[in-house]
Amino acid sequence: MLLGQFTINIFIFVTGVFGILYNRTSIIMILMCVELMLLSLNLNFIIFSVYFDDLFGQIFALFVLTSAAAESALGLAIIIVYFRIRREISLDEPYLIKN
Repeated sequence: MLLGQFTINIFIFVTGVFGILYNRTSIIMILMCVELMLLSLNLNFIIFSVYFDDLFGQIFALFVLTSAAAESALGLAIIIVYFRIRREISLDEPYLIKN
């Protein structure tokens, strides 16, 4: 049972990594893939916490969820400012980000 859940979490994490590596043009997709990776990490914490009958994994998963929510809010705020300046959010021209 533990091996099946762990392989599903590995698949979700790898999907997030490949989403970041192969889709670098959309900043929203990059943020969604980072969130997918963090959710996979949280599932691993919860599964191993239940397996080892320890509460610290579940508490740590709550802290990771809190930081992920803050990261998403900050990322979306940066996207809004970037859109107001450039009038687009695509990352086709990465040299524009330096300015």
